[in-house]
Amino acid sequence: MTAPAQVDAGVRSLSATISRGLMTMAHNSFALIGLVVAFCALTLVSRDDLRHAGEAQLRSWLQARTHTATTPDLAGAEAEAEATVGDDAAMMAAVDRATATNPQQLPRNQAAVAYWLAKKYRVAPEPLAVLVSEAYLVGKETKLDPTLILAIMAVESSFNPFAQSSVGAQGLMQVMTKIHTDKYENFGGHFAAFDPVTNLRVGVKVLQECIERAGSLEGGLKYYVGAANLPTDGGYAAKVMAEHFRIKQVADGRGNAPKAPIAPAAKPSLSAKAEAPAAADTMADKAKAASNSAAAGVAETVALVNKPSSLPAAAKADASTVAMGS
Repeated sequence: MTAPAQVDAGVRSLSATISRGLMTMAHNSFALIGLVVAFCALTLVSRDDLRHAGEAQLRSWLQARTHTATTPDLAGAEAEAEATVGDDAAMMAAVDRATATNPQQLPRNQAAVAYWLAKKYRVAPEPLAVLVSEAYLVGKETKLDPTLILAIMAVESSFNPFAQSSVGAQGLMQVMTKIHTDKYENFGGHFAAFDPVTNLRVGVKVLQECIERAGSLEGGLKYYVGAANLPTDGGYAAKVMAEHFRIKQVADGRGNAPKAPIAPAAKPSLSAKAEAPAAADTMADKAKAASNSAAAGVAETVALVNKPSSLPAAAKADASTVAMGS
């Protein structure tokens, strides 16, 4: 046999040997895998706890794969839903923050007061309707005339809930927030002074304390304006009572509230009483059904307004300016 033939025979023999070895290895590997599978199957059949644990692990793996595949879509949907909910919540919060209501939903006398004050002080009637309703509610709770509460708001701030004086009096009732901070604690803090309803309630509390301390309404108003230690309140009480009279006339349904008759400051109260019949006649023309009671109301208001008549007219004007600033 020649050398090339011997090499060719050796290569073929080697290839055949390698092929048989690979086949044997593959056969043995598959046999080993079969034995392992059979052993695992027998183990799972005989051990329920292992089988359940394996099922739970496989289930969690499949769920994780499914969640990963659908997460982008769900995230986008959730973000959109959150944005929609946020917009709705913002709109609802804005409506809740608004201090306004329809005056026509109030009782007739309260609606008349709201419209009259809105026209006089150039304020929207819807916010005033809330204040009028709240004043009647608080007045019932505190045994104070609601038209008196409204008169104080009118004189103090002209129904501007953001008013602030040079000495720090704030809100509708011009409450000294720094002094009465404790009264705002139940309403969330001193910033509630600029919430109209809160300021109204706190102002009424302060007014009650002033009346109790002074022992009378007029004295309480003097304390309220900060003139307790002064010889006069600068005409503050008279101004409040005059506006109180006008608002009460509207609430009582006596037509457009007439101007409360105010006699000149230099004249004594006797001359003012002498002018009362003329004012009573005017009231009788405007309220035909209650002429006698109107005349009596006018006479009382004249006497009240002319109480602080010892001051000159110029001094009263200066004092009134100081009182409004406080």
